[in-house]
Amino acid sequence: MRHLKKGRKLSRKRGQRRALLKILAGQLVEKEKIITTEAKAKELRSFVERLISCGKKQNLAALRLLLRRLPKLAAYKIFHELSPRYLSRKGGYLQIIKQTKRRKHDASKMAMIKFV
Repeated sequence: MRHLKKGRKLSRKRGQRRALLKILAGQLVEKEKIITTEAKAKELRSFVERLISCGKKQNLAALRLLLRRLPKLAAYKIFHELSPRYLSRKGGYLQIIKQTKRRKHDASKMAMIKFV
């Protein structure tokens, strides 16, 4: 039974998962749109949406939390550009669009994740 076990494992150990999410989140924040697998996109959405909600507080503690969880440039971009953009919005800052083409070598389902 999977009681109280949230999140996907993504075929990685805990440290590798955290590093993967940090890198993907940094790329998403910098480019504002990336293409990745569906599972990674679904996991990334909750991770980044929590960070944007945290950045909406606009205080020093929020900035330090962003710096702990993201690369420096991405943390500053969330704090100064993205969070103020979504001040009037309660949630749902990201959108996942499933792609029809699958990845060539392993036929994984692909998805595009972008800011609304």
